[in-house]
Formats: sequence, C-alpha cells, structure tokens
Amino acid sequence: MDFNYFYGRGADQFAFYQIPKILITDEKFAGITMESKILYSLMLDRASLSAKNGWLDEDGKVFIYYKLDRIMTDMHCANQKATKMLKELEEKAGLSYD
Repeated sequence: MDFNYFYGRGADQFAFYQIPKILITDEKFAGITMESKILYSLMLDRASLSAKNGWLDEDGKVFIYYKLDRIMTDMHCANQKATKMLKELEEKAGLSYD
C-alpha cells in the first residue's frame, strides 16, 4: 500500500468499519461466521448515518435501508450467500431485518 498522495477519493482508504468486541469475544456469538459479523459492521455504519438523518420508527428506534442487492455488492457475494448471512444474524444474534 502506498501512502504518498491522495487522489480523488483516495482518503477513503482510511475509512474504517467497527465490529463490536462482544461479537468476537462472547461465546454467545461464537457460532456466527466472520462474514456475517462484517455484514453486521456494515449495518452498524448505516445505522449511524440513519441516526444522524433522524430515521427513527414510531418507537424511536433507528432503522436502516439496506437492500439485498446492495449487500451483495458490498460483500461481493451472490443472493444465496447474502440471504444466508442475514438469516444467521437474525437466528443466532437476534437481529431482525424486517
């Protein structure tokens, strides 16, 4: 990796996604694949933006728009894999994506 100059959107190489430590260290989440944990970090990033934009439901909970085709693009996977990761997050981590 070359760190000499930034061209255009070159500074994006220093943007980061965060993964909550509990997803890595807690035994409760041991059965969740790292790919699904990465997807969760992408969802958290979107949730942060949604919160800034005031996208809240009637209960005050932040919601995100993250369509399956965008997940497939971001995670470089097919529909079946993206669906599997979402299902895994719902079933094993209690994350609802409805």
